[in-house]
Amino acid sequence: MKTLDQQFINNQWVASRGRRLLDVVNPYREEVIARVTAGAACDVDAAVDAARKAQPAWQALGGAARADYLDGFAEALTARREALITLSATNNGKPRVEAGIDLDDAIACYRYYAREARTLDERQGERVAVEMEGVEARIYHDPAGVVGLITPWNFPLVTSAWKLAPALAAGCTVILKPSEVVPLPEQALADIALEIELPAGVLNLLNGDGEGIGAPLASHPGVDKISFTGSNRVGEAVMQAASRRTAGVSLELGGKSPILVMEDADPLHAADWVMAGIYFNAGQICSATSRLLVHERVAEALYVELAKRMDALTLGDPLEEGTDLGPLTSAKQYAAVNGYLKVAEQEGLTVVRDQTHYALPTQGYFAAPTLYRDVPVESRLWREEIFGPVLCARSVASEEEAIELANDSDFGLAATVVSGDAERAKRIGRALKAGSIWYNTEQLVLPETAWGGFKRSGIGRELGPWGLSAYLEVKHVVGPR
Repeated sequence: MKTLDQQFINNQWVASRGRRLLDVVNPYREEVIARVTAGAACDVDAAVDAARKAQPAWQALGGAARADYLDGFAEALTARREALITLSATNNGKPRVEAGIDLDDAIACYRYYAREARTLDERQGERVAVEMEGVEARIYHDPAGVVGLITPWNFPLVTSAWKLAPALAAGCTVILKPSEVVPLPEQALADIALEIELPAGVLNLLNGDGEGIGAPLASHPGVDKISFTGSNRVGEAVMQAASRRTAGVSLELGGKSPILVMEDADPLHAADWVMAGIYFNAGQICSATSRLLVHERVAEALYVELAKRMDALTLGDPLEEGTDLGPLTSAKQYAAVNGYLKVAEQEGLTVVRDQTHYALPTQGYFAAPTLYRDVPVESRLWREEIFGPVLCARSVASEEEAIELANDSDFGLAATVVSGDAERAKRIGRALKAGSIWYNTEQLVLPETAWGGFKRSGIGRELGPWGLSAYLEVKHVVGPR
């Protein structure tokens, strides 16, 4: 059994000062496959010191040179593709096909920010148009400095790419804390840093939990910015810690996203997009479209189609070909989802499909694909993020009602609109309060388009040029011409 009791600091693996070890579990086998250090505050001190010393030279290197390293990450991940897919499926529990999609997304992200980094040099010192005569103003984009990146367990290698690639492109140096629940895939990033000869101190990877690494990193006076993806509860704590020194914060938090199916939609196509929006990664997606608003004219036909597709899902070993739905990633998440299923019983929700309709595997943290219909808007399952394969549905009588109910949420991360009229779907999408809107398609997350949400779904944006801007500070130099 592997023990991850070292930290990657200044291009060296060094023993962690943390004395606690945490179990890393295969969620299908329910077996401990590794142990990882919980970390310690002095690990953070050492990593921040290394990052601060490395930052000026990394910035001075220029965007074009930094881009070559980002391409190096993409190439090295590609070379490790099959091994990392297996490792991700084993540690996270997602089917191999989904792990492959994740890895390809991560590789595309490094490639994209390599291209963006090459444009930075050209943009430095651009003249800004001003009306005052005899005055010149030029704009520069400086890196935020040393940044702490805290990533979740549901999309290993993907969320780290969304943060690490733009941070490095901008000229920041990094302390990356992967999830202690799924730490294994991210270890490859340290090995790649050595392989591509990334300058020492530019990337520091700290294993640990919130107590050992997360809290000391968020509150460290030597960290200029924190980027966090995870729960609202932890995100609020990160923001409070950073606020004490007025450090920059980017937060990608929860969601309770709607999918709107209008009366002119084809139930066959709509069912496919509904399924993709809630049962991918066993519903452990911040953008999961877990609230279905379906027009009453097509509701019954859609429920029939959804039941057929749910019954056809294969639940099993993530490493086996043909598995559609793997286990939930941890015993903690399994307990949380089952807690909501008990609430559904107490609330008397109407079941279309739940665990009683399936013969679940005898091992693994499996939650059955579940669908409740006619769910009241006051229900906890309608309003709270479940983070599991649980879909709540209700019918609507009009487009206006669908939009009103879709926007009636504390969150605003994403939404999907399904309509036989593409122009209508786009118009409805403009009326929805969310950061990413899809119409007549599955959830396409592209490196060129922004990711982030309204309301309690977070602060700031990742991906696209906005993701790069999150790690840049704007400087104007003004004087006589």
